[in-house]
Amino acid sequence: MKKRSKIGTLLRMLHLVRPLTGYMCLAVAAGTLAYLMVQMIPVLGGYAILHGLRIQTPLSLTAIWACLIVFALLRAVLRYVEQRTNHYIAFTLLAIIRDRVFQALRRLCPAKLEGREKGNLISLITSDVELLEVFYAHTISPICIAFLVEAVMCLFIGSFHPLLGLVALAAFVSVGVCVPVIISHVSGDIGERVRDQAGILSSYVLENIRGLDETIQYHDGDNRMAGMNEKTGVLSGLQERMNRLTGWNLSIANTVILLFDVIMVAAAAGLYGAGAVGFDGFLIPVLALMSSFGPVAALAGLGATLQNTIASGGRVLDILEEKPETEEITGEQEISFHGADCRHVTFSYGGETVLKDCSVPFHENKIVGVTGRSGSGKSTLLKLLMRFWKTHQGQVRISGTDIERVNTANLRRMESYMTQETHLFKGTIGENIRLAKLDATQEEIENACKKASIHDFIMTLPKGYETSVGELGATLSGGERQRIGLARAFLHDAPFILLDEPTSNLDSLNEAVILQSLRQEAGGKTVVLVSHRASTMRIADTTYSVEHGRIS
Repeated sequence: MKKRSKIGTLLRMLHLVRPLTGYMCLAVAAGTLAYLMVQMIPVLGGYAILHGLRIQTPLSLTAIWACLIVFALLRAVLRYVEQRTNHYIAFTLLAIIRDRVFQALRRLCPAKLEGREKGNLISLITSDVELLEVFYAHTISPICIAFLVEAVMCLFIGSFHPLLGLVALAAFVSVGVCVPVIISHVSGDIGERVRDQAGILSSYVLENIRGLDETIQYHDGDNRMAGMNEKTGVLSGLQERMNRLTGWNLSIANTVILLFDVIMVAAAAGLYGAGAVGFDGFLIPVLALMSSFGPVAALAGLGATLQNTIASGGRVLDILEEKPETEEITGEQEISFHGADCRHVTFSYGGETVLKDCSVPFHENKIVGVTGRSGSGKSTLLKLLMRFWKTHQGQVRISGTDIERVNTANLRRMESYMTQETHLFKGTIGENIRLAKLDATQEEIENACKKASIHDFIMTLPKGYETSVGELGATLSGGERQRIGLARAFLHDAPFILLDEPTSNLDSLNEAVILQSLRQEAGGKTVVLVSHRASTMRIADTTYSVEHGRIS
């Protein structure tokens, strides 16, 4: 996570509330009035006692009873308005934040998301975003309410004597500011470590679920369970430390409250004994202070509870603020496909050079084969053509135009890209293929599947194209998933087709059918074919070999 101060994180999170400022003001106003009415009930009781002692009060006994009834009823209504408004703000903002997170992930994908732990991302999208509800529903307005309520109470108590007002101010600052600041300082980065460890555990769990077959086959269950217990133990230890801090937080806050109650009684008694205030100046300030700690007591607990929230907010803000490897390009003149080429391209992953001074043409209506050892840069070449990454040196061009000056939407329409591992979404076979062309007719889908040698298989299934593929395509074999990926590429019907190991999971018969389809497609398209198989390379018009980052 990017290193930023806790205050900086809170300010950035506050910035997101701006569209709902009106609702926030309503919540603060309702909450302030509700707390003041609650705090005035013991004060009114004090005035009733003074009335019984025949001491003159600003309110008649009838007025006191009327105020008690009105305050009790209004307090419930105002509290409801405050809570309803705060939660409306919170859940509206969570929906907005989720939308922004998914937009950010789309911008960052695939370059900035390669190699990231998927479980950690899932933890961020779900639990980290959910934790922000605590901030938006139970932190922002309570802070504003506490400031307004306690300012009014300081003025009210100080109206009896300035010294009593200063005691009240010191009490409220100590409980609402000093205690949470001290606890926050003591807790350090524990909240961030809890959220990071939760993400690590989520990734480990997801990895183990996906690898259950291998775990069972190689009897690695004990080792995996040991790893699970270790990571769970670390998270439990961190959470236990946070819980202890929360306990200390509450204990310290309650102790400070009791201490200032005693100080107020002593100060009011001293002033009464010295004749500086009457009995009302002793009784009412003491009752007012004792009933006024509700708003700041809520703030006192923030020192510990906000640790998780700030850490989650920081993780979410990191995703929202991270710069993508390649920006969306718009506003350029639309172009059509007339060949592509790489000119003196150099590219590195994390300082390791993968491609060095590579130049290769991709002539229109030709099949270009690219072969080479694993890790030699073949797949990287396709990603550069898709503009998933930027070249460090040299140019990638489409129709003679630098790819950095081609509108992203225009580029995606001109290219069909099939990766080594076809990802299938939970849904039907037809839905997964239609992803390549959302308005495709059933006939178009079936024609694409015939070219990919998968139509006959689909028709043997009880529900045909309406058959569910299961989660991640678990009900299909690797070869079947691969042919669905090819069907997508054919359905997209782009003039520039990029295929990364399209036949690696296929038997020789299906490979032959697909290669024949590719040869037929090449009559009006340009195909870049990356493969280890010599049999696949036979249909290429030109073949290039990638070795040690160079193309020959």
